[in-house]
Amino acid sequence: MPLRAKVASSVSRTAAALSRAAGRGDGSVIGGWIGLKIDPDLLAHLSAGRAIALVSGTNGKTTTTRLTAAAVGVLGTVATNSFGANMPTGHTSALAKAGSTPYAVLEVDEHYLAQVMEATEPHVVALLNLSRDQLDRAKEVAMMAQLWRAALVRHPELHVVANADDPMVVWAATPPASHDHRITPPTVVWFSAGQRWHDDSWVCPECGSSIQRSGEQWWCSGCPLRRPQPHWVVEDDGVVDPTGAWHKVVLQLPGRVNLGNAATALAVAAEFGVRPVDAVSRLSGVTSVAGRYAQVDRDGRNIRLLLAKNPASWLEAFDMADHAPTLLSINARDPDGLDTSWLFDVDFGPLRGRQVLITGDRAYDLAVRLDVNDVPFQHVRSFDEAVRSVPAGRLEVIANYTAFQDIRAELDRVN
Repeated sequence: MPLRAKVASSVSRTAAALSRAAGRGDGSVIGGWIGLKIDPDLLAHLSAGRAIALVSGTNGKTTTTRLTAAAVGVLGTVATNSFGANMPTGHTSALAKAGSTPYAVLEVDEHYLAQVMEATEPHVVALLNLSRDQLDRAKEVAMMAQLWRAALVRHPELHVVANADDPMVVWAATPPASHDHRITPPTVVWFSAGQRWHDDSWVCPECGSSIQRSGEQWWCSGCPLRRPQPHWVVEDDGVVDPTGAWHKVVLQLPGRVNLGNAATALAVAAEFGVRPVDAVSRLSGVTSVAGRYAQVDRDGRNIRLLLAKNPASWLEAFDMADHAPTLLSINARDPDGLDTSWLFDVDFGPLRGRQVLITGDRAYDLAVRLDVNDVPFQHVRSFDEAVRSVPAGRLEVIANYTAFQDIRAELDRVN
């Protein structure tokens, strides 16, 4: 690297280490921020010489990134932003901290994907899903798909691993044919992990006609856009690869959605030449992802933490959670998004029949929504009160960003 980049990288590592030592955080943002101030091209310099995979989408990025890093680890050391800092500052900090590694797997905020692709020149990009998220500041879903599509056109050399079950992703990953015959579209490998949330993909992004569905299949009623034939498919408790071979997947992460994340990880690793049979055993080593799915024992209760940040992820969280007392916690601070109207897009009906407790800055907003959904609940003013309000055994906790971090910090403090 140029001398300026070497200095910036060294300062980045030092700043991150000081942040951790001072208890100000994990250093995954501040280190990159300072490094980029010294050398605005630092991310590009740190990326040079590495084979890189980028993982982006509205939901599942952090978990899929961890699983993919584990799978690619068959080949050698992998740099990754394991704490979920998924903007250029986080990528810069992660690569600077890792030092020289042959591979990197980076989670990327969907709004920054085009920018990070330009800086890192990745070998493969995984496109997971697109749905509404943080309505007060995030782009509308079709607009996000358009940005992805435009970015992929500029990188025809890319290998793309994309979700065949999401019409928005399929449209984004299949850019229109270029009049310049020297430019070929990116190579796309399709995976099928299922899509439980359909409310953001009823209208075709190509022509505006309705999307029709029958079982796993979907198609546009007005143009040729339709579900492509997937190369990787979740089947029972395993994954079928492009050769037709079935691989049993044993995970320590809950829910069918994580089986889909595992299929994506295997598909991305295969683009680096990793055989599924070699990678699949490594996936079971992933137990907790930045605190998500972590289980903590306290006062006779086994507490499991689940993060949910938008309607699609709350639907998946209900699928992951056991039928047990459940605490829901909602804040509306800046990282969460200030608008809580999305609560009315979530069907809380699956919680009927279990003890439900609510807390957080916007617990009253949640209370109104649960009342409309005929879900009985109990309001508690603190996490400690919630623990004391449930019998011994499992307590499921589902919370959005800052509420999740508040509860995680409380558990860390006590334990």
